[in-house]
Parts: sequence; C-alpha cells; structure tokens
Amino acid sequence: MKVALDVSPLRLTQAGTARYIDSLVARISGIEQIGFGGSGRAGVLGRELWWYPFRLGRVDADVLHCTTYYGPLAPRTPTVVTVHDLAVWRHPEAFGRWTRTYVPRVVPSVVRAARRVIAVSEFTASELERVLRVPRDRIRVVPNGVDNAFTADGPRADGEYVLALGTLEPRKNLARTVDAAGRLGVELRIAGAPGWGGVEVRGAHVRWLGRVDDAELATLLRGARCLVYPSLYEGFGIPVLEAMACGTPVVTSRGGATEEVAGGAAVLVDPLDVADIAAGIERADRERAALREAGRERARAFTWDETARLTRAVYEEAAA
Repeated sequence: MKVALDVSPLRLTQAGTARYIDSLVARISGIEQIGFGGSGRAGVLGRELWWYPFRLGRVDADVLHCTTYYGPLAPRTPTVVTVHDLAVWRHPEAFGRWTRTYVPRVVPSVVRAARRVIAVSEFTASELERVLRVPRDRIRVVPNGVDNAFTADGPRADGEYVLALGTLEPRKNLARTVDAAGRLGVELRIAGAPGWGGVEVRGAHVRWLGRVDDAELATLLRGARCLVYPSLYEGFGIPVLEAMACGTPVVTSRGGATEEVAGGAAVLVDPLDVADIAAGIERADRERAALREAGRERARAFTWDETARLTRAVYEEAAA
C-alpha cells in the first residue's frame, strides 16, 4: 500500500505533533513523505489557502494521511485525518486571529471529507462527536506512544527542582505553575520552545531552559522531584507519559485528556487553582515511591510500535 503522509507540520513545530509524525515515518513501510511551503507567513498562507484545501487531495497514493486536521476539502484520494485536539474551539483566546478565524471555518469540512478520523485519545474522540458532530463510527482512537529515550535508567540532572514542559503558550498554564512553585519556595525549571500569546516565565526561582533534545529532557525528568503539567487543555499529553516512563511523579490536570493518559498513576489537580497545584506538588513528594512504580507500569502500555500498528489498520479501512 502506498501511503502519502503530510510532514508539513515538521516545518512549524518540534513538539508532540512532530514526535507523532517522526514515529510513524520510522515504523510504517510504504510511506511517501510530502509537504509544501516553509515556516514563514507566505509558506503558511500558501499551504492553508491553496495546497491543503485544493492540491493535496489529488496526490497519487492509495491513502492520504493528513497528520493534523489541515487537509483537502474534496479529496480524490481516500483520506485519513488525525485530530490531536480541538483547542481552537475550546480556547480561541489562546490563538492568533488568523488561526481562530481559519480553523473553525475550514476544518469541519476537511474532517467531514475524510474516510476515517484518528483521535489520539478517547477524550479527543468525544470532543469530535460533541463539537464537530463527527459520527463515532468514523472515528478510530489511536493513542500516542513514548520514545525509548525515556527510561528510569540513565543520568539525572543535579539540584532540587520541579520541572514543567511545553511550548510557551497560554494553554500550558505556566503562570500558575510559576506561582505554585513560588509558594513552596522550590526551583522551577521550564523546558520548552518560545511560543505565542505573550507568555513569559519570570521569577527568582525560575529557570527557563528553552527547547532541549530528548537526551537532555530525559536527564531533566529523572532528576526532577516531579513534573508539573496542569495544562488547561490537551488532546493527549505526551509529557505525562515521558515523565512516568522515567519514573518521575506527575502532577497534572483533572478532568481531561491528561487524566485519561495518566490512568490513575498521577496526582490530579484543579489547573485553575494555584493552591491546589502547590498541594499537588507536595503530595507528589510524599507519594513518590508509589507514583514512580505506578507511572512506569502505566507508561509501558503506550508504544509507538502499537501506534503504528493501529494506524496501518486505519489505512486499510480507508482504502477498502
């Protein structure tokens, strides 16, 4: 089977979506990588106004896999679309004017035109049903995995600190994370690329490390007292898995995709309550041994090999 897979998002991000794309390319045979445009404004506009809606759907392949919800409006090739989250609908204030204008007007038609829609979690599948009215029988849940670099064995960063991960953008709730760490008088290290929305991470107790590679990230996770990840909205939450695979206790948000991914192996908090986040960090310290064991067991259930296997099965459905 010849599969055309959109790798254009790699030109814009090296975060969770990039991990997803790289992992599929490495594990699924017969993939042809396709992309268009650069990372600048002209490249983005060219993709979103011409290449995605009108040109991409004519690619010569048995299946076209759009690795985000940007895709063709009337594809001639059987199409699979992956939806990572519906944050633009739930938190439009966290996005620029172009994104919050374009996405709600175009993406519903893209999703309707696809033969199959992959959701990365049951939470995102339910969001697709509620928000975009996608019939459940067209949705397939295919969870993300965790890379082999993230294990409990290996070097640990020095120091007494808690760690936050994520691009500097409003959904990551970093301001409350900074405040919670400040209340406890603990050092907060933040690993993540610059983003948008005017998010700044300041404080005498804060060290912003910028984007780090996987080896350094695993080292930081192993050395951390806990990962603090009280995101306001996620479709999955790969950092939760990475931390648990490293044996690091996790503090994350109650009531969304990260709770689903954690599967009872993390401390859950109200992401809008700084005091609750601080209390969660203290609880993670007290329950470190139990959380470490439960987290490692939970992380073993998520592999990129299984993600690839389930994705191949969706291709076969779409092409049938």
